Amino acid sequence: MKHGKKYVDSAKLVDRSKFYETAEALDLCVKTSKAKFDETIEVHVKLGVDSRHADQQVRGAIVLPNGTGKSVKVLAICKGANEELAKEAGADYVGAEDMTQKIQSENWMDFDVLITTPDMMGLVGRLGKILGPRGLMPNPKAGTVTPDIAKAIKEAKAGKIEYRLDKTNIIHCPIGKASFGVEKLQENFDTLLGAIVKAKPAASKGQYIRSCAVASTMGPSVRLNPNKVGGQGTEA
Repeated sequence: MKHGKKYVDSAKLVDRSKFYETAEALDLCVKTSKAKFDETIEVHVKLGVDSRHADQQVRGAIVLPNGTGKSVKVLAICKGANEELAKEAGADYVGAEDMTQKIQSENWMDFDVLITTPDMMGLVGRLGKILGPRGLMPNPKAGTVTPDIAKAIKEAKAGKIEYRLDKTNIIHCPIGKASFGVEKLQENFDTLLGAIVKAKPAASKGQYIRSCAVASTMGPSVRLNPNKVGGQGTEA
């Protein structure tokens, strides 16, 4: 792969053979964010689990203390009194059959998070083939299927993110924007990694966090010591 001049210059600042401390790694991410837009800082964590097994799944959601820096569009699918609660909580779109029909017939996807109540899952479940591949299907573990829809909407707006394993046993998550600075990014990083470590499955054997790296949207990745993140030591 051929990289542009800005990436090549940024890559010279990063020692690929070194494990960095978190603060130093995040500082490098900020310094190597040279795009004309405010780049997102992302965390990539490879875990010592096998996502093919149900008892080794790692999934959850966490509210980042400093948010993500992204404006989140929320669709709330609910009925009755919950509709007014959803509007008051700041949902961008609120509805029931009308919204599910719009998604089915128009392939409408102008939202980032779909939040619903348990009684509406019979309706929302029909959208699984459309929402699932896009990572938009609501799930109780992520807090997007809940009787307290107002709280879920407020959390989504405040910077709640979902973390989950991909097929290669890696979790990819944003922790903010380059403009946040190192201190705020570190707080978000520590919150996310703490949640991932806490979610360690009982069936996981050997070292849980195998590798960890941070990177800006357009910049090079910076490796961290997997034994020193999330309050984790090497575990047998």
